[in-house]
Amino acid sequence: MKKESSFLSVCKYIVIGVLSGFFLKFFVIDVLHIYGTSMEPAFTNEDKILVNKLAYGLNVPFGDKICIKWASPKPGDVIIYMYDNKIVIKRCVATGGTALEYSYSSGYNLIIGDKNIPLTELQYHRMKESLCVPQGMILAVGDNYSESIDSRTYGFVPEENILGKVICR
Repeated sequence: MKKESSFLSVCKYIVIGVLSGFFLKFFVIDVLHIYGTSMEPAFTNEDKILVNKLAYGLNVPFGDKICIKWASPKPGDVIIYMYDNKIVIKRCVATGGTALEYSYSSGYNLIIGDKNIPLTELQYHRMKESLCVPQGMILAVGDNYSESIDSRTYGFVPEENILGKVICR
């Protein structure tokens, strides 16, 4: 009888541990691998990153949106979100209401404050009508401008689609 009780106790702790691990991974913190060069030199191909999934809100279970939001990303935050059915990592360079300026004197450029972000001709023509980042959206760009497919190509990212903030690698 005592052996059976001890076995059930061990099983109970194993089940609680496994469920706690799943809860932490899906809702609180996660370790992800980076594939690609869009965030070089800050993050390189095959780096492992630690993501705080509660930085901006509580994510919909197994979804790609925040159901309860309590914070917004700030310029400079490295974030993850879904694009084209993949989790991507980019840097938030501007938030809702931020003015956007464009220059084409020495190539196409997007100017945000003192930051000068290069654009391709196609990106320039897609973005030039946007004079500011819409409220509830962010402009997310990879650090490696020439290799990154980001908001310059596919548009602003809704804050509700941000799945977490990278806290370290």
